[in-house]
Amino acid sequence: MNKDTPTFKAIFGHQWNALPPVMRIHYQNRPFSDDVLTVEGIMNVERSWLAVMFSPLFQLIGTLVPHQAKNVPVTVHYRSEKNSARFCFDRTFHFTDRAPHHFFSRMLQIKDNIVVEFMRFGIGWRIRYEWDGEKVMLHHAGYVWKLFRALIPLPIEWVLGTAYAEEVPLSENRFYMKMEIMHPLFGKVYGYDGEFRIVS
Repeated sequence: MNKDTPTFKAIFGHQWNALPPVMRIHYQNRPFSDDVLTVEGIMNVERSWLAVMFSPLFQLIGTLVPHQAKNVPVTVHYRSEKNSARFCFDRTFHFTDRAPHHFFSRMLQIKDNIVVEFMRFGIGWRIRYEWDGEKVMLHHAGYVWKLFRALIPLPIEWVLGTAYAEEVPLSENRFYMKMEIMHPLFGKVYGYDGEFRIVS
């Protein structure tokens, strides 16, 4: 891996040069560096009764936001790590009626455009990245558990559902994003969306 090349250039492959400027800036962090990019936005968070039921589990593994609310200010720091190729998401949701919620995860390329976003205890969401000419799409490719160097598939979609996310460029420094989890029986069980602005 080239330490002077953005981590996501290898993930997007030949699609990298087709990305709009805001997307290339968004994904400009290099591996094995101290690069940091900050974005700020306003998000809406919604969850169904099923997500409420699994909220203690989500909080235990450090994933998702356990509160439903509208117009929540959010700050996200995209961080590289000096001694690894991991790409880190450091998110803070600033709720008006409760303490801020911090959501941290690390993303690592597995092969080509397949990456895994890891939460606590080695639990991960495997994702396939794609640029379709209008938006970046994050397709669900399964859940995994990292045990030492092995990635063990976790067939839990029938319990938690499948996740999907997308990011849509809006201007030179703004983009829209959404994420949702769909259950095969109960439909949409969780989601958040909002607009972000690159600030540094």
